[in-house]
Amino acid sequence: MRWVEIAGAEPARICVHGAGAQAAAYFTHAMTLPPLAGRRTLMMDLLGFGLSDRPAGFGYRLEDHADALARALDAAGITGAEVIGHSMGGAVTVVLAGRRPDLVSRLVLAEAPLDPVPPPAAGSVGITTFTEAEFAAGGMAQILDQVGPQWAATMRLADPVALHRSAFGLRAGTSPTVRAQLMTLPVPRTFLVGALSQPLSGRSELEAAGVRVVTVPHAGHNIMLDNPAAFAEQVARS
Repeated sequence: MRWVEIAGAEPARICVHGAGAQAAAYFTHAMTLPPLAGRRTLMMDLLGFGLSDRPAGFGYRLEDHADALARALDAAGITGAEVIGHSMGGAVTVVLAGRRPDLVSRLVLAEAPLDPVPPPAAGSVGITTFTEAEFAAGGMAQILDQVGPQWAATMRLADPVALHRSAFGLRAGTSPTVRAQLMTLPVPRTFLVGALSQPLSGRSELEAAGVRVVTVPHAGHNIMLDNPAAFAEQVARS
């Protein structure tokens, strides 16, 4: 696993990207704004994505990604980090916090999937409508044609097998669910929702469990790209 690192003071901040993304492309601007500048920051590429290796025998479930991330953080000498996860990366970081509490002192989740992701609607095309072989043979090219240029710019760097298995990992979810794990974690937790996205399901229950839920204005799913100043402000407040 590889990452882009910004030198600075401890405790470190760890940024974890979503499926088909690449950490530095999504996080660098926001993480270098004044509210967040000066801290050691590692923008981690999960296995199969961005700069990282693409092991063919890797499972790419949420738990697999969390365990590989833990090994990388151990190698980097990280403990007690503030961990920021976007989309799938947020789900991975919740699992990481449960399995390796020594690595995580705070969690900031940006539109992380807290429940198993349902399959695509009937008649629509998504990553999990293909078999692994179909996706590698041509399905990924079809998906790249239908997603926006922003996502396609980093998705094309992903290994097709890694992206396909990760998508099925999101469909499978975890047991207990990511939502249930998040609600019981003892660390400070913030969940960011873009104002242009769908309302967060179960918001009141999360807040009752001590999760700080914040709606970020002028932002959709990619909060750190849509409104980097507000994203940086909320990460700094966590």
